[in-house]
Amino acid sequence: MQLKNFMEELVWEQLDKILSTKDDICKCEKCRYDIAALTLNTLPPRYFVTDIGETLTRVKSLEQQFATDVVAALVNAIIIVKSRPHHA
Repeated sequence: MQLKNFMEELVWEQLDKILSTKDDICKCEKCRYDIAALTLNTLPPRYFVTDIGETLTRVKSLEQQFATDVVAALVNAIIIVKSRPHHA
């Protein structure tokens, strides 16, 4: 049995999609992790441990407001990291 946070998987997936369409955002490892961390700190976690729990969480993620919240949190984090990157 393993404890997983579905929100973390979703944030990484959406972050990669957003970064692939933008040329003006640093894509180094440090910036990517900073963006993901900031985003995850603003979103509620969605943990699951069973296959049924994962299925229910994935169904919930299909709701429009859920997806909008994730993208909005990512955009805000991208703006913050872009304005103050910590990479060398």
